[in-house]
Amino acid sequence: MEKERSLEADFARLEEITAKLEKEEQSLEEMFSLYEEGVKLVRLCTEKIDTVEKKMLLIDSSGSLTEEQ
Repeated sequence: MEKERSLEADFARLEEITAKLEKEEQSLEEMFSLYEEGVKLVRLCTEKIDTVEKKMLLIDSSGSLTEEQ
């Protein structure tokens, strides 16, 4: 089973993809593949951030985590 990458690693990969796409030195197929990977990473990062936000909303005023209902 593949270990899940950190959010920081995903953002770093997105930066790499962006830099490669900006250079326009790849074939159209390679550019499409990089774009597709980037879109998947953006969705994954969004899901990770949403999960953290939901956990933060569960913290009550005393600083402890409340049970999700």
